Amino acid sequence: MGEFELIRHYFAAAACAQAAEGVVLGIGDDCALLDVPVGEQLAVSTDTLVAGVHFPADANGRLLGQRALAVSVSDLAAMGATPLAFTLALTLPDVCTDWLADFTAGLDSMARHCGVRLIGGDTTRGPLSMTLTVFGRVPSGQALTRSGARAGDLLCVGGPLGNAAGALPFVLGERAAQDGAAELLAHYWSPSPQLALGQALRGLATAALDISDGLLADCAHIASASGVALIVEEGRLPLSAALRACVGEQTARQLALGGGDDYVLAFTLPTEKLDALRASGQPVYVIGRVEAGQGVHLQDAEGRTIKPPLSGYQHFGSQCD
Repeated sequence: MGEFELIRHYFAAAACAQAAEGVVLGIGDDCALLDVPVGEQLAVSTDTLVAGVHFPADANGRLLGQRALAVSVSDLAAMGATPLAFTLALTLPDVCTDWLADFTAGLDSMARHCGVRLIGGDTTRGPLSMTLTVFGRVPSGQALTRSGARAGDLLCVGGPLGNAAGALPFVLGERAAQDGAAELLAHYWSPSPQLALGQALRGLATAALDISDGLLADCAHIASASGVALIVEEGRLPLSAALRACVGEQTARQLALGGGDDYVLAFTLPTEKLDALRASGQPVYVIGRVEAGQGVHLQDAEGRTIKPPLSGYQHFGSQCD
């Protein structure tokens, strides 16, 4: 099967590749054309996922398709953007029709879940990898960034932490299935970008990002960009019952701090905005605060600074995101 036949058969025919609001021209021309309304800005992000580094080389095609798009769209959620479209550059070692059908089905399912359209890309032969570029729109001047946190703000997250890292032994076949494993695996393979939360944070949060490399590592980006210190209170970390059941309390806390691939939002919020955010029905867990200073500091229940148990998230290979 040639490149153009592959694109026509598997991608151009997918439901997520059909016309939609904001997409003037999609797959089939030299470029796609997008419309962005007056008073809005275009948000763009690119992610590359490589077999053996970001996912197991023998990953199920459907699971991989939905996960690849979800982790990319999560960047739009972190900016408070509304998804518009995405492109896919797919490198394949060979053409396996069953795998491609599964991959496209997973991609299409997540695209419909997120309300985003496939508008083009490329295919080539080589080691399995995929590069996705996502496009979103956000009202001018309202995009969330990492650089606005202020001393006195609360440090918050949008959901339980550590679930995806807790799933890794099951993903890699290192542990047999047990109670709670299915929930952790669902979080790993099908993360749900927090788009509604990101949009609700516009005008409320002072800084935000999505957690991909682990809470402490990613909070360091906010601290650096904003020129402040972030204080994480270990006892306030939100942990799922499934994670506790699979790994125990102590390891669950370690994974919540240093495990990656959570794809929930971390954000700073003025104290007076907390009630308004909670009233909107969005998930919000206060896990610390912002102070003058620099860096990220972990404290125990007595307010004593303690050494973080993990230094950062390692993917399947030796590289880090």
